[in-house]
Amino acid sequence: MKTLLVLISLAASPILPAQITYRGGKGPGEEKHVVFLASDHEYRAEETCPALARILAKSHGFDCTVIFGVDKDGHIEAGSSNLTGLEALKKADLLVIFARFLNPPADQMAHLTDYLARGGPVVGLRTSSHAFQIPANAPTARYSYNSKVAGFKDGFGHQVLGNTWVGHHGDNHRQGTRIELIPAQKANPILKGVPATAFCHAGGYVGKAAPDFTVLATSQPLVSMDPKAEADPKKAAMPCTWTREYAWGDGKKGRAFHSTQGASEDIIDPGYRRLLINGIFWAAGLEDKITPDLAIDFIGPYRPSTFKFKGEVKGVKPSDLAGSESPIMPAGK
Repeated sequence: MKTLLVLISLAASPILPAQITYRGGKGPGEEKHVVFLASDHEYRAEETCPALARILAKSHGFDCTVIFGVDKDGHIEAGSSNLTGLEALKKADLLVIFARFLNPPADQMAHLTDYLARGGPVVGLRTSSHAFQIPANAPTARYSYNSKVAGFKDGFGHQVLGNTWVGHHGDNHRQGTRIELIPAQKANPILKGVPATAFCHAGGYVGKAAPDFTVLATSQPLVSMDPKAEADPKKAAMPCTWTREYAWGDGKKGRAFHSTQGASEDIIDPGYRRLLINGIFWAAGLEDKITPDLAIDFIGPYRPSTFKFKGEVKGVKPSDLAGSESPIMPAGK
């Protein structure tokens, strides 16, 4: 039974002001609930996540709840740790996280701990390698990207997604990135219908592949932001998209899919967008439902902002995005 459909109309909900839910219908994702955690400072997670959630809900039947970081007045605030509503993870079938350097209250983080302990599948985008920055004396310090807690070295990013923050690979905002599929992974269901190359606006990240990774694609920095630009001869391609199995402490094992890209403008490229949608299907255990022509069209107007610090559209509340046809993003105030 779908348990959270009452959240679809958030305009009148003072209890969960930081989230919206897009109701699914018929499709391979029917009866599955995806929770998105969207709060980063630079790459416009608040745009990428609802755009992907609408595609999953309206084209594939998933119920998708998007939890945003908000300010004291309930407006979306990029990078805010005020994430009211993480209790939605109690009955979630999948978590998609796009976050950076957050420090949410311990009572909210307890819901994430429970989810990870049961091996709930995780999809991590871009800055989620360093999703949390938490003081070493805090009860949730094990999540921090630089964690020294025994059994949780380098925190959520390393333990779940496979990499913590390592560094940039290419000059961000000045060098675009070409995503190149690994030929040996051609038969992997996640790559069905995905073209051999795609273009992302965000610069590359350093990716360090461990033996337990299945690397699906690499990121090659280009000499400019032109999608047709030549590769930077001084920077070799780096692993950028992979799958792995994680365990949070002594918890059950679960699936993880990670992409070091994912900025608001990155998902304009249909090839890259398909890679993410396919990865979400895989993480949800629906790899047998992936087809080369799986629907990936945006639902409603998608007007991504150029990613930069303090570049979010101001004065927008989650409820402003609740309708399938409302633009992402609205004009704001």
